[in-house]
Amino acid sequence: MVIRAVMFDIGGVLEITPDLGVAPVWEDRLRMPPGALSERLDDIEEDVHQALTDRLGLDEQQLAAFMADIWRQYLGTPNTELIEYARQLRPRYRTGIVSNSFVGAREKEQAAYGFEDLVDDIIYSHEVEVVKPDPRIYALACARLNVRPDETVFLDDMEYAVAGARQAGIHAILCQDNAQAIAEMEKLLTAS
Repeated sequence: MVIRAVMFDIGGVLEITPDLGVAPVWEDRLRMPPGALSERLDDIEEDVHQALTDRLGLDEQQLAAFMADIWRQYLGTPNTELIEYARQLRPRYRTGIVSNSFVGAREKEQAAYGFEDLVDDIIYSHEVEVVKPDPRIYALACARLNVRPDETVFLDDMEYAVAGARQAGIHAILCQDNAQAIAEMEKLLTAS
């Protein structure tokens, strides 16, 4: 086994994204039942602001406040230890990011964290219209990094995404904390 590439998730891995309770707060403000916000926003891809205004009945001020809350939770804070770990992997390994994402994520995350400078390639699900755990997103990531799945390690904090990567033939690690994630990554990298 020769590992040539390492891929990371963003939310919960490269970003620390605690649940700030944005959805319940806004469901309460808008007098919606629990879970209604996700149901109404599940399929939004185009013209997010207009769709939010139409689907949630937000005025301009509410829309601005809602989006500020959403992005604050979405972006979280940088996981500096894993970001630095990812940085030191180059140029020995091809590096990438595979993230289930929301319209605007690339621009917001680049401005906040400079992820495009961190890795060789980034795949945002909303841009390629395929989401984890669909094996096609992992195949696309490997193709763009010019590696085979069995030459790749992927780190994600969601079990379904790890399972999807494994199904695609990738060595996948469930990130539970930085020490565990780095130790498991190093074990795979030094064994290759």
